[in-house]
Amino acid sequence: MIASLTGEVLTARLDSVVVEVGGVGLLVHTTPATAAAARPGESTRLATSLVVREDSLTLFGFADDDERALFEQVQTVSGVGPRLALAMLAVHPPQQLATAIAGGDVKALTKVPGIGKKGAERIVLELRDKVVSVSGGGGEAAPQAVVPATAGDDQVAEALIGLGWSAKQAEDAVAKVAARPEAEGANTPTLLRLALRELGR
Repeated sequence: MIASLTGEVLTARLDSVVVEVGGVGLLVHTTPATAAAARPGESTRLATSLVVREDSLTLFGFADDDERALFEQVQTVSGVGPRLALAMLAVHPPQQLATAIAGGDVKALTKVPGIGKKGAERIVLELRDKVVSVSGGGGEAAPQAVVPATAGDDQVAEALIGLGWSAKQAEDAVAKVAARPEAEGANTPTLLRLALRELGR
């Protein structure tokens, strides 16, 4: 089990980073907030969870151990795999997700693509009394260098589709966000957060 890694960030996309550790570049899947905090050329430390399948080894990275613990805990619920668990943390920062589960907020959980009312109720039923306590950190991350909104639209739509929304939903959300005054000159991670909020309404 690879519990954490520390190394130089080689590349950072909206939902993944490549970190060089001992001369090897490791692809790590992350939430948009964690990826946005990674700066190419700088050192980073990520708490990690390695998911082993017959045909793949997939590494997921998190800002801290609490976020990783929550990622692993929600997967103990039937029907929740690593991709859905990561989508939950992309839509809701760790503290909000833990609060939603502990408080039985089914509506908040169904904002995640792939989670319906029954699935949300099952997550609450199984985890309500044992969800991990999450510290106040790990929410909004510092953005990367500013990228013009038009240059980031395709990346944002691609990330939303990767999180489980349909292409039409992703394109509609990006179009609505792009029309807002606050989107002018915004960087790509900020556009993605705005789009996630739009889809969560």
